[in-house]
Amino acid sequence: MQNPRQIAFLALREVHRRGAFADAALDRTFRNSQLTDLDRRLVTELVYGSVRRMRSIDFIIDKLATKKSSQQPPDLRTILHLGLYQLQYLNNIPPSAAVNTTVQLAKENGFAGLSSFVNGLLRQYIRLTETDLNPLTITNYKSSVERLGILHSFPDWLVELWIEQIGETETEQLCEWFNQSPTIHLRINPLKTSIAQIETAFQAHNISTSRIPNLPQALRLNGSTGAIQNLPGYSEGWWTIQDSSAQLVTHLLDPQPGEIIIDACAAPGGKTTHSAELMQDTGTIYACDKTASRLKKLTENADRLQMKSIKIHTGDSRHFPEFINLADRVLLDAPCSGLGTLHRRADARWRHTPENIQQQSQLQSELLANAATFVKSGGVLVYATCTIHPLENEQVVRSFLDSNPDWQIEAPTIDLPVQPSPEGWVKLWPHKHIMDGFFMVRLKRN
Repeated sequence: MQNPRQIAFLALREVHRRGAFADAALDRTFRNSQLTDLDRRLVTELVYGSVRRMRSIDFIIDKLATKKSSQQPPDLRTILHLGLYQLQYLNNIPPSAAVNTTVQLAKENGFAGLSSFVNGLLRQYIRLTETDLNPLTITNYKSSVERLGILHSFPDWLVELWIEQIGETETEQLCEWFNQSPTIHLRINPLKTSIAQIETAFQAHNISTSRIPNLPQALRLNGSTGAIQNLPGYSEGWWTIQDSSAQLVTHLLDPQPGEIIIDACAAPGGKTTHSAELMQDTGTIYACDKTASRLKKLTENADRLQMKSIKIHTGDSRHFPEFINLADRVLLDAPCSGLGTLHRRADARWRHTPENIQQQSQLQSELLANAATFVKSGGVLVYATCTIHPLENEQVVRSFLDSNPDWQIEAPTIDLPVQPSPEGWVKLWPHKHIMDGFFMVRLKRN
């Protein structure tokens, strides 16, 4: 039987040494291992959790060790992260088990001579927490930004950004939300089944679900489900995985049967296939993306859902002059920082900077200006992102409207789980709306 903590260590080593994305490192590590479902869940929790909580755990090491976390040998730092993550955040693992398995990891990965240091640091941490002297909670932080950043493990610049928008209390709620494991939402394919039929099928497999107000195709899965592809209706194309926020985008677009739709940044195809469902798979949807491998995933999804109206277009949507004035509706689900989905992307909080957000905003503005040329007179464009950064959202839209007087914001034509802003756009905050953070706005060409 393989050791799940060793496998978690190998995945984390890829993240820390080579800069690998946590999900990619985890996938590669799983491919080379044979684990029970229970052990896979433990490895996933250890890897994602250790990456999410990196700043908090480094802070603990800095407080307890003679050498700062950044001065520790990189692999030893990773081993300490695994041990401290279990002690601080996993209530279902006995402290003695967390300590003993971490000491064993040190011995098996070249740090036998430092195993007593690992043992001592972890036991010191246990003693402190047993007497309510946890370094994370008793420290006098210099500012609320530092407190929230260290306590919840986010970079200061992100915490500052959120405090500016929603204040300190809500920022703490948002941080707590992003540190939870994500839930899975399904979008039911009404061309094949009904939401009631799926509920019954899942209930027969002892899987709890709940509906989501104002989203007629959405089901939230409650609790653990096992492998997704083994769930009832997957191979029959009865449903696909898609968060409620993303489903809301296509409802805002409101594609109609027989229309021509252009999905300018389509892969991996959740909103493309949703458009096909809402159009009853009639009309034409041009699904564009510059990444062929991601379009392959879109094709697989469309085939599983048995969609016929989708046509694949490989390439950068800024270079498709044949689409000018062609579409009734255009969807620009713009590439973005993903700062509304930090609970799903464990390492995204550490990869972004204010500088690369600025660059992203520039690209989004170019894509929007170009996608607008695809829309017929009187047609509609929906601009959407899964970020909550104003530079990628409100600023992009304001700049576009300033430069294009023949365009205006059109109020949503559907009931929403959230009230639109006075300007007419929709911004979903995860801690308030219990779904991914998203921005979306419906624009109409005169």
